[in-house]
Amino acid sequence: MISIVKKTGLSWSISGLAIVLSIATMIYSIITLNAPIRPGLDFIGGTRLQIERDCSIAGNCDRPIVVAEVRQTVEAQGFANPTIQLLGDEQDILSVRTKNLDVEQRTQLQTALSEKIGQFDPKTIQIDSVGPTIGQELFVSGMLALIATFFGIVVYLSVRFQFDYAIFAIAALFHDVVITAGIFAVLGLVLNLEIDSLFLVALLTIIGFSVNDTVVIYDRIRETIANNPERSIQEIVDSAVNQTLGRSINTTVTTLLPLVGIFLFGGETLKFFALALIIGFTLGAYSSIFIASTLLAWWRTRQGNDKMDLSGVK
Repeated sequence: MISIVKKTGLSWSISGLAIVLSIATMIYSIITLNAPIRPGLDFIGGTRLQIERDCSIAGNCDRPIVVAEVRQTVEAQGFANPTIQLLGDEQDILSVRTKNLDVEQRTQLQTALSEKIGQFDPKTIQIDSVGPTIGQELFVSGMLALIATFFGIVVYLSVRFQFDYAIFAIAALFHDVVITAGIFAVLGLVLNLEIDSLFLVALLTIIGFSVNDTVVIYDRIRETIANNPERSIQEIVDSAVNQTLGRSINTTVTTLLPLVGIFLFGGETLKFFALALIIGFTLGAYSSIFIASTLLAWWRTRQGNDKMDLSGVK
């Protein structure tokens, strides 16, 4: 039997370091980007123009696209501080985000870019525009959804189990969300990866998956307490985790397999949504075993409830 409680120091140290690094990265991102994670079009508004060079034209794709040249061309049209990305395996898909542009300005920009770096395939042109007010509303709605979810989980677990169960489940969820956000903050700084509304959907999905795994372990802890009230909480937690370990691993692996497929072979829109879920689901399985359960064992021991009795069971 694996003793999870004996590995508490190691697991907490790893998680604590990861959380500190994640928060530090997001603070640095706030200083440099005015946001904890590089925000996408959905949140700050603007126009995104995505175009791909037509390689069927002889010599059109012989020279790689140079981001510095693109930036110079965009700024020469009077559009300051553009966000520029090269997408696709061949880096021939150009994504340019600027302030909101009207039809004439978009046409003007496309013409300038075509003259500078080559002809673009008109079939590949994608234009998205979001007003700053709508972007702000999306962000606020997403944050409210996250807060409401955390509150609902606290209420449910307090009724279903006990209040300390709920608090430590929230601590595990905080662990999952912060580290996932921290990883995307790093990607935003290093790869200029931007998050959109799908990222908030991913966080909500991660919370649901993680709390489900935690509830399974908590339910087994409660059953073990009822059947063996004379055992210590450390023994009970170790037993409960070992009984549910196979289920947790199988559920996580079977869930991750299709997500890996989406990440590797899906389109650009879903690629990083899948990555967020892969990171979050992995963290969720880890935190349910090594964070939520060990926190409960530590707290009950500190409160003098090392030997559990049925008076603490609902």
